[in-house]
Amino acid sequence: MKNFLFLFLCLPLFVKADPPNIGEITKAISSGNAAALGQYFDETVEIAILNDEDLYSKSEAIQKVKQFFDTTRPQSFSQVHQGASKGQDSQYFIGNLVTGQGKYRVYIYLKVKGNTSYIQELRFDRG
Repeated sequence: MKNFLFLFLCLPLFVKADPPNIGEITKAISSGNAAALGQYFDETVEIAILNDEDLYSKSEAIQKVKQFFDTTRPQSFSQVHQGASKGQDSQYFIGNLVTGQGKYRVYIYLKVKGNTSYIQELRFDRG
């Protein structure tokens, strides 16, 4: 019984929950809100929209994503896969974005710093 109680009390130390901002990131993509998404960008972000790929400052990345959302209005976004590095210091997730102009596969790579995850790479590929 003592072993069970010990395991029960210590289990939360070993199980790492999703960073709290994953849901907010998903919501920002779903609504096409580049400013809300941009608050989770790191200081520099690699943005790839189809074949246009580059490294941008945070403010430039927000503008690049805003341009994409302005011309490609999101209708829905669903997360299909999520994972983390062995050390839990980085995460990624993949989702499907449906727009009026077609479907996109979205890849997001995040670096965990404290209780917050910062987007370091964001990709929109034809899905």
